[in-house]
Amino acid sequence: AENERSTWMRFHTQTAGVSLTAQQPLNNLTRVAIQALAGILGGTQSLHTDAYDEAWAVPSEDAALLALRQQQILAEEAGVANTVDPLGGSYFVETLTNQTEQRAWAYIKRIDEMGGMVRALEAGYPQAEIADSAYEQQREIGAHEREIVGVTKFADPDEELKIPLLAISEVQERRHLDRLARVRSERDSAAHAAAIRRLEDEARRGDVNLMPAIVAAVEAYATVGEMCGVLRTVYGEYKEPLAV
Repeated sequence: AENERSTWMRFHTQTAGVSLTAQQPLNNLTRVAIQALAGILGGTQSLHTDAYDEAWAVPSEDAALLALRQQQILAEEAGVANTVDPLGGSYFVETLTNQTEQRAWAYIKRIDEMGGMVRALEAGYPQAEIADSAYEQQREIGAHEREIVGVTKFADPDEELKIPLLAISEVQERRHLDRLARVRSERDSAAHAAAIRRLEDEARRGDVNLMPAIVAAVEAYATVGEMCGVLRTVYGEYKEPLAV
């Protein structure tokens, strides 16, 4: 790299939705808090904390607010962001960092040998790796090699769901559809057609940055569905190879 800024490790952290359980869902608050703390201690630049009820439904407003409060408590009360590298010098953490780096480079080398990430995706390599990892984790849970509190250990056979779940209002859905219909009927049809045509023409060229055409389509009140439809027409629809 010619510019030192190119070597900076910028990354976003999202807590692990796969770790959330439908059983005893309030336990997820603890899981998410621990994961968020790990991300902050690791130096993440941005953080998303999952809501505790996501194993059941789209988060309720209260659950989403609690997820935000977890971050705020860590930042404002625990003060974990006050030190740049609070775990620096830890033999254990430094060892894990070295191991992670070695394994990451091994993956990068393997993908380069395949001809790059596009070729690896076409061959189903990352999909198979993810599927294998998920299978192995589920096997460990089933064999009690990996315990899940409230599921494989300390479960409550008489548990009843006691958390409020988000209910999507049919009235709100109807209202949104009415707004969409009104936008379609009131927009400048000539400007809309021209913007859609421009997007399709530039997509077919294949050597043009499509963002200006997409912005122009948005300004002409083209919908996301209409723009995606154009791109599907030009590029086709991706079919992920079966990972075995």
